[in-house]
Amino acid sequence: MNLDSTEVLLLVEDNPNDVMLFRRALSKVGSATDLHVVRDGEEALAYLRGDGFFADRSLHQLPGLILLDLKLPKKSGHEVLAWLSRQPGLKSVPVVVLSTSLQTADITSACELGANSYLVKPVLFDDLVETVRALDHYWFQLNQRPKTL
Repeated sequence: MNLDSTEVLLLVEDNPNDVMLFRRALSKVGSATDLHVVRDGEEALAYLRGDGFFADRSLHQLPGLILLDLKLPKKSGHEVLAWLSRQPGLKSVPVVVLSTSLQTADITSACELGANSYLVKPVLFDDLVETVRALDHYWFQLNQRPKTL
């Protein structure tokens, strides 16, 4: 884990119940991660660009990890991935797709657009806790990222 500052996790999720469950799971694993939530693809792009409400980078730091749903209003997760792949300063931010879709086309497309991992949302809360624990451990403790993040 980066000891210089709190790690930021950007959750891009439109379902308020999924957000609430994710917050509970993150709390249950005792993560020190600072969770930021946006509700649609356009809001995700605004956050990542630092536009409007998200302009103050002291409040809305660039994330060390993006958890991205695919089925989003305004811009889909696939559109967010395509945009990210064209951003030189953001290409190294890891993106994990967290979706209910098991469709081969969704998985293939997400990976081709640059997703670092594709996970299916767990149905049971205990499974979600274990998924969050594994994500937190791997991406924020074991994984090495460029110093610019």
